[in-house]
Amino acid sequence: MINQKTINATLHLADTTLILAQKNSEWCAHGPILEQDIAITNITLDLIGQSRMFYQYAAELINEVENKNETEDTLAYFRSEREFKNFLIAELPNGDWAQTILRQFFFSCFHQLLFEKLQHIEDKQISAIAVKSLKEINYHVKWSSEWVIRLGDGTLESHSRMVKAIEILWPYTGEFFNAEENDLIEVKKIKSNWIQKIEAVFFEANLLIPGNVFMQTGGKQGIHTEHLGYILTEMQSLQRAYPGLEW
Repeated sequence: MINQKTINATLHLADTTLILAQKNSEWCAHGPILEQDIAITNITLDLIGQSRMFYQYAAELINEVENKNETEDTLAYFRSEREFKNFLIAELPNGDWAQTILRQFFFSCFHQLLFEKLQHIEDKQISAIAVKSLKEINYHVKWSSEWVIRLGDGTLESHSRMVKAIEILWPYTGEFFNAEENDLIEVKKIKSNWIQKIEAVFFEANLLIPGNVFMQTGGKQGIHTEHLGYILTEMQSLQRAYPGLEW
């Protein structure tokens, strides 16, 4: 049965991967070395592909329930800041390479655990997307984990940058596990496994998980940081200037 819960959950999945991809794409041709420039660009393309599948499914559901004519493009390019449901961590500035890597690591570990559960839910379309995407996400976890260890257990400079990145990003990780009525699974149940993944890599990287800190929330409800408006202005500008434009 199609309901608003499924639509909102699908839009949340689509929005988060799209916005994170938009931020990661800023590294294209600016990576520290050519190989890693290509790697993060490929991860960005994976995220866009996942986002497209979720937007296509969301459009199908919306059109059936609300008798509209939405497409993946209208959902990506013609919704306002308040209508986006992405995690706040996805819209934060890239900062340096360490901050970008750590954000991808935090998110990919959560994404992996989430999709492992989503592949078993009753909704066959979301389940199929999860199964298809897990192969990509497993690589995202491996790649970002290796970089966290490389930087955390590297030079004094790289270690200090990772510590700074943890201070900036950790307060946004609590949102992963905030229970919402639109959740497709009980996200609180995967928190302990997520912490274990983080602790294992941090141990090798000579890094520590912070103590109790205030966690930022609001992304799923459309309450965002000041950064999302700038992201959408840039991302949506061409379609809003020339609606329906195709290459």
